[in-house]
Amino acid sequence: MGLFLVSTISHAQVENTTAPLDDLGEVDDQFQELFFEALKQKGIENYKRSVEALQKCIAIDNTQSVLYFEMGKNYNKLKNFGEAEEALKKAVKIEPGNEWYLDELYDVYAQQNEYDKAIKTLKQLVEYHPDYREDLAALYVRTKDYDEAIKVLDELDQEFGLSLSRDFLRNQIYDATGQKKEQIENLEERVVNNPDQQSNYLALIYRYSESGDTEKAFETAKKLLEINPESQLVHLALYKFYLDDNEPEKAIKSMEIAMKSPQIKAEAKVLVLADFVRFVGENPEYEDELVAVSTMVGDSKDGKTLVELAQYYLTKGDKEKAITYYTEALQLEGDNYGISRNIIVLNIDLQHFDIAYKQAAETLVKYPSQPELYLMAGLSLNKLNRFKDAIEQLNIGLDYIIDNKKMEGDFYYQIAQSYLGLNQPKEAKRFTDKANKIEISE
Repeated sequence: MGLFLVSTISHAQVENTTAPLDDLGEVDDQFQELFFEALKQKGIENYKRSVEALQKCIAIDNTQSVLYFEMGKNYNKLKNFGEAEEALKKAVKIEPGNEWYLDELYDVYAQQNEYDKAIKTLKQLVEYHPDYREDLAALYVRTKDYDEAIKVLDELDQEFGLSLSRDFLRNQIYDATGQKKEQIENLEERVVNNPDQQSNYLALIYRYSESGDTEKAFETAKKLLEINPESQLVHLALYKFYLDDNEPEKAIKSMEIAMKSPQIKAEAKVLVLADFVRFVGENPEYEDELVAVSTMVGDSKDGKTLVELAQYYLTKGDKEKAITYYTEALQLEGDNYGISRNIIVLNIDLQHFDIAYKQAAETLVKYPSQPELYLMAGLSLNKLNRFKDAIEQLNIGLDYIIDNKKMEGDFYYQIAQSYLGLNQPKEAKRFTDKANKIEISE
């Protein structure tokens, strides 16, 4: 069950571990043999044969609820939902209070998105486990019965405390209904009732910021830092507020805490770094601090942040530094074609043609159908005076070009350069003419 919940923290369906024969009373040998055959066939996923054996059992004794339950489970596996529903309803009719029967019936309805029937079944199940009530709230969200959903969520929060999965549902409701005011009021109440709970402050800061009330968001962040000076997560918000408030020293301190924090995910650190890069772009006097933070980022071993740093140094015109960070990022993300391509291009720009060719050749092993790799390899070989090797690479690459005249012209131009290097001017002119023809047509 739990198919209606978008969260993974839902109640997991539990297989009935009660020995089936315990529910059957006294049975004859033929019945017992057929029943065990049905269980065996189900166990090896031969559901049709299991159904056949169960039908024979029912022909002998049609009063046993477990037979219809097992039949329903088989039909459910076969996606024969109509037969599954009919069989399970018979099981429930014989034994109305059996949680397993109701749970399986709910699963049938869930798979078909039959919300009304699923809700009716869940209302019977909620007495067994609170997780069923959470599924009920999720179903109310699906049917847009938001008032009922909020009512159930409030009851669960009151009874069991807050949970991430229920908060996710609650936020879905607020987003769907546009009840931003009610959402913020709920969070404000949580902060008052649980002043030591950091997550409540963080959620409230986020919602204030989202609604454009940065002043209240800033005040809430400072309040959290006051009651919990060791908080690291709060600095994800604080550094932005400090930047907006023109307090760069405090902003940098918050950034450093955020970048060092093991509690903060790498993806969030990427955003911090991006903001820091933009800030330093406008305030170059703080570049030393960026370098210090860059070191922290490198230690975090996150490819995305290293790429962000490489791109920053590109904007500064420091291609060597950009290559350094791209190379580190590639060590972490070896299958990233974009990073590999950028490294090759930058080495060509810096006239490191031997390195560029070697990297192009290595990248071609992984991406043998990328024509631009052959072009960059051929260009590098030309610059290294390896003209025959260049022609070979370029001719291979031509076969991979699809609907890209500009690139095709670039290939012809490089082949022409190769033939010039081999002192074959006629061949060089032939390919130069091809390149010029494409350029004119474009």
